[in-house]
Amino acid sequence: MPQDFFVVLSVAEVTRRLKTFAPLPAETAALEDPRGLEGRVLAADVTARDDVPLTNRSGMDGYAVQAADVFGASEGNPVYLTRVGRIAVDHPADFSLEPGQCAAIVTGGSLPDGADAVVMVEHTLELAAGQADAGPVAGQGETLVEIRRPVAPGAHVLRRGDDARRSCPALRAGTPLRPQEIGLLAACGAQEVTVRARPRVGILSTGDEVIPVSADPRPGQVRDVNSHALAAICREAGAEPRLLGIVPDDLEAIAAALRKHLAQVDVLLLSGGSSVGARDFTIAALERLPGAEIFCHGVALSPGKPLILARVGDKCVWGLPGQVASAQVVMFVLGAPFLRHLAGRANAFDQRLRPARKAVLSRNMASKQGREDYLRVRLEAPATDRDLPLAVPVPGLSGLLRTLLDAQGLVRIDANLEGLEEGSVVDVLLL
Repeated sequence: MPQDFFVVLSVAEVTRRLKTFAPLPAETAALEDPRGLEGRVLAADVTARDDVPLTNRSGMDGYAVQAADVFGASEGNPVYLTRVGRIAVDHPADFSLEPGQCAAIVTGGSLPDGADAVVMVEHTLELAAGQADAGPVAGQGETLVEIRRPVAPGAHVLRRGDDARRSCPALRAGTPLRPQEIGLLAACGAQEVTVRARPRVGILSTGDEVIPVSADPRPGQVRDVNSHALAAICREAGAEPRLLGIVPDDLEAIAAALRKHLAQVDVLLLSGGSSVGARDFTIAALERLPGAEIFCHGVALSPGKPLILARVGDKCVWGLPGQVASAQVVMFVLGAPFLRHLAGRANAFDQRLRPARKAVLSRNMASKQGREDYLRVRLEAPATDRDLPLAVPVPGLSGLLRTLLDAQGLVRIDANLEGLEEGSVVDVLLL
């Protein structure tokens, strides 16, 4: 007989249980790793080898000055300073600025001693030329520079150590690595860093009706969509997916595949075989694994109710719905955050930190109280001058890819609500 859902959990309870899995161990990764460091999470502090920047540097082309000398300067009442040298980007000045003096400087050049600001070249005018270009010291062909704008101390200056201080932590453990953090690693001379391992995710499709993408389907058959869509979601979450093929609806075959692949991955996703039905063998196959603990067979989530979750040692096995939209929504709401959690990301499940935008719901939408509904919506420009876009529901069953292709995001309907009214301001979680 078909087995009833026996542990239907709220999304909050599933999240709580998923958080009990510890983040993956630390490993060393090279800055020049061909796979990139983007999305990885530091497992140890990174200490700067030098001050970054190494000196006070100019952020503009212009003139290094003492800010007090140009106080009150304007177009109608300019200040005149003596230019005593030119500073190249790769040769620090070997002179100091005295009151009434300035030095031409390029972006990135090191400020001379005595200078505390830079006036942009657009606000200046050199009044003499010729042999004044010869030397860096006053008295060797001085040039007057007209300054037509005041600057405050520190204006247009990158101060020594502003980005990082020598022998101090430049980036803390737990920091996710984005392009800007990776740039700082390079500036600090960090050729190798300690990061959390990337989750290794095995993906198995199950079902007699599922065929390879290369095959031509006959009526009743479908190409293996989920393996490739799920792999893309895993990669976006910073994991390393491994496509493990298609397993028929056979208890022995599914159990053998679980035993074969579970040792080589951190997470195993089974697509299909999670709903209530005589041909669904995921639960029975999991129960054959020594020490397996099934802690969820059904989640109060739509689409995506027939979700199976099991712990086998320190590994997590997911029995995802076979319907394409259901599987992807489950991964968006729970799966991708779980992978980021394993990779060391703090607050990985907090939806408030996800890319989202405000919108106005275009029509009434009913919901079943007691479950979280995730409404697929597309964003449209409003017909009026209203600032917010419209969130227009995309109708369709969870077996249709088109409902996700036409959607730009999801709107969450809380389990305590019976729906949302037209005109409600909603948060659209961007896909």
